[in-house]
Amino acid sequence: MTGTPATSASQREAGGDSTPHGPGDLSHGLKQRHLSMIALGGVIGAGLFVGSGAGIAAAGPGIVLAYALSGLLVMLVMRMLGEMAAANPASGTFSVHAERAIGPWAGFTVGWMFWVELCVGIAVEAIGAANIMVSWFPSTPSWMWVLLFMALFCGTNLAAVGNFGEFEFWFATLKVGAIVVFLLLGVAAVLGLLPGTASPGADNLTGHGGFLPHGTDGLVVGLLASVFAFGGLETVTIAAAESEHPVTGVAKAVRTAMWRIALFYVGSMLVVVTVIPWNDTSILDHGPYVAVLNHLDIPAAGQIMNVIVLVALLSAMNANIYGASRMAYSLVQRGEGPRFLAKTHGGVPRLTVVASSAFGFFAVLLSYWWPNSVFKWLLYMTGAAVLVVWGFIAVTQLLMRRRLERETPEKLVVRMWLYPGLTWAGLAGIVGVLSLMLREEDTRIQLWSTAGLTIGLAVIGYVRQRAAARR
Repeated sequence: MTGTPATSASQREAGGDSTPHGPGDLSHGLKQRHLSMIALGGVIGAGLFVGSGAGIAAAGPGIVLAYALSGLLVMLVMRMLGEMAAANPASGTFSVHAERAIGPWAGFTVGWMFWVELCVGIAVEAIGAANIMVSWFPSTPSWMWVLLFMALFCGTNLAAVGNFGEFEFWFATLKVGAIVVFLLLGVAAVLGLLPGTASPGADNLTGHGGFLPHGTDGLVVGLLASVFAFGGLETVTIAAAESEHPVTGVAKAVRTAMWRIALFYVGSMLVVVTVIPWNDTSILDHGPYVAVLNHLDIPAAGQIMNVIVLVALLSAMNANIYGASRMAYSLVQRGEGPRFLAKTHGGVPRLTVVASSAFGFFAVLLSYWWPNSVFKWLLYMTGAAVLVVWGFIAVTQLLMRRRLERETPEKLVVRMWLYPGLTWAGLAGIVGVLSLMLREEDTRIQLWSTAGLTIGLAVIGYVRQRAAARR
């Protein structure tokens, strides 16, 4: 990567509502309804609809506790990030803040790590969505659907940012609607209000081996599974920089994080393990939501959930292209990447959109060529990336808060609860989860691979920082 040292770009980008917007700046085309639904839909992904089945199999009814603990950690991280994003809205969000609080090497490291994480996510979601389409149209090749989805969402993100906002608004509306209907049906079933069903009471929570059938080991596996299901929540603070009212928008989104997490994640897991036994084989075979809907004799439950999962995958794919392109744009604007990418057309950084989509599509090709080698290592390298990003956010907020209180206390529209105690608690929680990854072989490989990527980026960032200081 080539570029010039960071100058006033980070300050210009983090200016907030009062910053003038010239022809080379990002547009402010996202409306408040877009931001609200991006924040709301950001917690609902394919990991919740399908991936949570593995967590239930490991932790049993204790998955509710696992999601509650990981949800608490996520709320702390989002509050830290919300404090900084409301004070200085920027498309580079935590990368910009890390550069200011820790140093250019930190902004470089966390920014490009987040970019790689999102680009690999684009590939994973494209493959997952293509597999669903092939199950519906068996005679079609998987690559055709991947190409179609990549072209569609690359094109969407190349147009005005409002197009991204509209797609995410309707995607999120469908996902939220599905979860709300599921929760209503589940609560009715628990209370014995559905025709032909009797209330299960607490039998499924206390029977079949008890609340923690596999003890604390199972809880740990469930905790790790639940933590990674929350990846992607950071996108709302990236999108806030392009909203009509960045400060108030991100503040509102962060303040509603608590009830979103409690309702959608913890609430839906509680419904699943209350309605059906945790060891029901259909939970792993079809996913927990399909298993519950089939148990309640809901017609075409499997196909209904396939549609919802497809929407969740496409939504995440769309959001990842957006988030990756804005993070890359922020980095190159600050001299931390190829300068020719630092251009906007109609308020859209089209070159970084193309670059991010191209990397994602290349990762898809790797999965076809070397599914058990190269692509697998890409997944391993980003396996713990979300925790590394959260760690940088926590350290940055510890340092940034002191500076804000000293220099511009009026910018503290959102404040971290019980600072600095809960920030330290959140940082300890992140370190604790990383330590738990050492217990299992698969997660241990992910941890060391991610550590290698982090160290490599940090070394490059530090060398660049020293070179810039000498010039």
